[in-house]
Amino acid sequence: MTQVSGRTHPAARGGGGTAVLWNDRGMSPAPSRSFDSLALSPASLDNLRRLGYLEMTAIQAASLPPALAGRDLIAQAKTGSGKTAAFALALLAKLDARRFAVQALVLCPTRELADQVATEVRRLARAEDNVKVVTLSGGVPLRGQATSLERGAHIVVGTPGRVLDHLDRGNLQLGALGTLVLDEADRMLDMGFVDDIAKVARQCPGERQTLLFSATYPEGIAKLAAQFLRDPVTVKVEAQHGSEQIEQRWYEVAESGRLPAVARLLEHFRPASTLAFCNTKARCRELAELLQAQGYSALALHGDLEQRERDQVLVRFANGSCSVLVATDVAARGLDVAGLAAVINVDVSPDPEVHVHRIGRTGRAGERGQALCLASLDEMGAVGRIEQLQGRETAWHPLAELTPAPGGRLLPAMATVHIQAGRKDKIRPGDVLGALTADLGYTREQVGKIDINEFATYVAVERGVAHEAVARLNQGRIKGRSVKARLL
Repeated sequence: MTQVSGRTHPAARGGGGTAVLWNDRGMSPAPSRSFDSLALSPASLDNLRRLGYLEMTAIQAASLPPALAGRDLIAQAKTGSGKTAAFALALLAKLDARRFAVQALVLCPTRELADQVATEVRRLARAEDNVKVVTLSGGVPLRGQATSLERGAHIVVGTPGRVLDHLDRGNLQLGALGTLVLDEADRMLDMGFVDDIAKVARQCPGERQTLLFSATYPEGIAKLAAQFLRDPVTVKVEAQHGSEQIEQRWYEVAESGRLPAVARLLEHFRPASTLAFCNTKARCRELAELLQAQGYSALALHGDLEQRERDQVLVRFANGSCSVLVATDVAARGLDVAGLAAVINVDVSPDPEVHVHRIGRTGRAGERGQALCLASLDEMGAVGRIEQLQGRETAWHPLAELTPAPGGRLLPAMATVHIQAGRKDKIRPGDVLGALTADLGYTREQVGKIDINEFATYVAVERGVAHEAVARLNQGRIKGRSVKARLL
């Protein structure tokens, strides 16, 4: 089995990690960082340049050559390392756009990640004519998805349960499938999808190529790989976050003082955006309620939320109208928020690799970030395992140093307006922006991120004008029609 891991090659540095390629005869040359070195069409290379893909990340440089050569692949790399392009470019290279049949299937653990992956695949597919990507996930009526499949699809991106549902109903045929991708495979196992994955894989052709991507490598992944992959190349890219990027501070707490300590951290450091990780759904709910009672703009993200509630929580955090998102690891998987100021580990993860994954959400793209960690005496064994993995001792600080900073509660700069019209009403971001700026007179700077799904639109507006903007939208029109708007 080919291995990619171990020591660092200078040419493989960057892109959030390091990689070394090994084969059965020893170490191969270091992977090139240039996309031009790959067996991609001139149109694809030109599209990559237009999209700003100047050079490969470490996971792309290590995994794309064997994937493009048709090998099965096990790739270990964290979210944000460029793994989506790594498998998307491989499956697109094999695609025959003139053949209207499903030739690639990507399985993801959550609807949010499936949407992100589908969007990225569409961007990378622009070089080809009329490549159709269909997303199949829960929270959306089956009928519309079935109609999309009837019209012909080349690539399907979806969650295991919903994909299996369409297979069982005969809406989806996989006889022409050439590539099966298991994305965030470890989280699909955590969420109990292993049986569904097995049922889907059994309906795929035996001669397919299978690409498995995972942030961690628990025992279940090895079993999954042994069941579905043939002589796979194994790629491992270690995520390295330098201490100059992320300041990691630890505080010892008594169990009874754990949740109040989170509020003290927020009062002291006043981060503009915080992702707080809890080990259980119950802890998530309890902490979010405590912070809300103290005047914080805090929301909880866990597996018990309905899809509509989950969508709204993610939109509000990503667009800057929620300051603190309290989440479990499984719920936050696939969530990638730019400019995240701080991560708070409310509980210590028993898996040290999960801890590294958590704190790696901040301090990205050259920005500084904070990782603030709480630990009780009962968790010191887990802290020791984290020290061993990181190769350094933890930096402990006294809770007494946490004093409220001047300025009071730090409220988010934006608020979210919910408009009851979406893609089915032919609403586009430009229509909403035009209604707020050209029609109602707000400045472009007062309008933030605009998210449109099938039935609803969410737009971030400056907090000071939010109530007024809602009232004026309800009195005005978007794209020539009256709409209903409310403040979330």
